[in-house]
Amino acid sequence: MGDKSVMLAAGGTGGHLFPAFALAQELGRRGVAVDLVTDERGDRYGTGFPARAIHTVPSATLAGRSPAAAAKTIMALASGVRAAYSLIGRVRPGAVIGFGGYPTFPPLVAAKLRGIPTAIHEANAVLGRANRMLAPRVSRIATSFEQTALLSEDLAARVCFTGNPVRDAVIDWSARPYRAAEPDEPFNLLVFGGSQGARYFSEAVPPAIAQLSLDARARLRIVQQCREEDLADVRNAYAAAGVTAELQTFFKDLPERMANAHLVIGRAGASSIAELTVLGRPAILVPLPHAVDNDQLRNATRLADAGAGWCLEQKALTPEKLAATIASLMDKPAVLSAAAHAAKQLGRPDAVVRLADLAEELIGARTTNRA
Repeated sequence: MGDKSVMLAAGGTGGHLFPAFALAQELGRRGVAVDLVTDERGDRYGTGFPARAIHTVPSATLAGRSPAAAAKTIMALASGVRAAYSLIGRVRPGAVIGFGGYPTFPPLVAAKLRGIPTAIHEANAVLGRANRMLAPRVSRIATSFEQTALLSEDLAARVCFTGNPVRDAVIDWSARPYRAAEPDEPFNLLVFGGSQGARYFSEAVPPAIAQLSLDARARLRIVQQCREEDLADVRNAYAAAGVTAELQTFFKDLPERMANAHLVIGRAGASSIAELTVLGRPAILVPLPHAVDNDQLRNATRLADAGAGWCLEQKALTPEKLAATIASLMDKPAVLSAAAHAAKQLGRPDAVVRLADLAEELIGARTTNRA
């Protein structure tokens, strides 16, 4: 198939799949063929991944600390490396780029064994477990934040700060400037918990909204992502509070919904952070608790420290506290506008261009880095 191609390795979670999707779009514009290698979850979000082929190789995540669990994981990864080695021999990509998570481990190791240039992309503010294992073995390391925790200093020469790529639709909607709602205008509140929604927000946000004043509730226009089993309860709660709400299990037009929002409430996954900052939208971020390496807390803290949003940890978040925060922000358009501006300053709309430059450098089509 030739060397003018790149193989992308990404697991079936939105945080890994969406930046790979954005890079595939950009490489396609440059005439570079793309293959995607993933685990059995594949493209479960129905994105229609822009690759000439989608390949599946075995993988596993360490699910326990027992010797039996470790042995099972090692066997699955070894099987994946053998399958990926054979696949890469057939496809013959010019480079292989991984986007984190254990599904990227077999293709990156196999590429190393075949002498093919490799890179990993870290979406979060802390280097993930799989990427920590791969970092010493790859040609280049692309980061989404200028400072990435747990990234060894002796690898600094391989690091390239690119930012986290976002999909074309996000870039398109980023041209819409933010305008805060005045106190007598409707207020658009968007609530989502990442690519799969979140039970927590279905349980936590409606009780908080119910505590707002009648005037505040009358102003609200809520768009919320919910799990199928939570839809009826959330719909009934908002109806009882007299609040206008649109609920869906998944919004394919989420970038447009984000662009239209005056305030977002969400988790602090890497893709959400990247999209919020490129769009320049203020957000109340509730990091997923108990996440490995506290990656979401680190992501949210980076935004909060820059004045681009508010980080509220779930363990200390009561309906009263969330209601007070929402009410305060609804009455302070200048504060929201300032946060939107700060978020926009953090955004890297050129991240996909920088990462595509790196990919072309790896396959020999580009000899210099973009400044």
